[in-house]
Amino acid sequence: MAKRADNLQGSLELLILKTLDAAPRHGFGIAEHLHEASEGLLRIEEGSLYPALHRMERQKLVTAAWQTTENGRRAKLYTITNAGKTRLGEVRSNWKTVVKGVKLVLRSE
Repeated sequence: MAKRADNLQGSLELLILKTLDAAPRHGFGIAEHLHEASEGLLRIEEGSLYPALHRMERQKLVTAAWQTTENGRRAKLYTITNAGKTRLGEVRSNWKTVVKGVKLVLRSE
């Protein structure tokens, strides 16, 4: 039986984990990277980003440590954990299934 994706949840988690897999970043840096990498198509609002980061920190998918940025401001630097890397693989696989399903639906029109 083919693998099914039962929901579309996890896209923000996927994007955050993928971003942090490349390099540790503070919240603004994550949002900025996603906006730039998507060529301006994705804009993650603080009201979505920070609750997701806090939840992922509680789940031990990321760690956070206060640091001083290049411009002298204090910001939390988020780093992906080994558990986060494992979760990234799981969410990425689920997302590929969702994309495949959407493509099939669009092709049927």
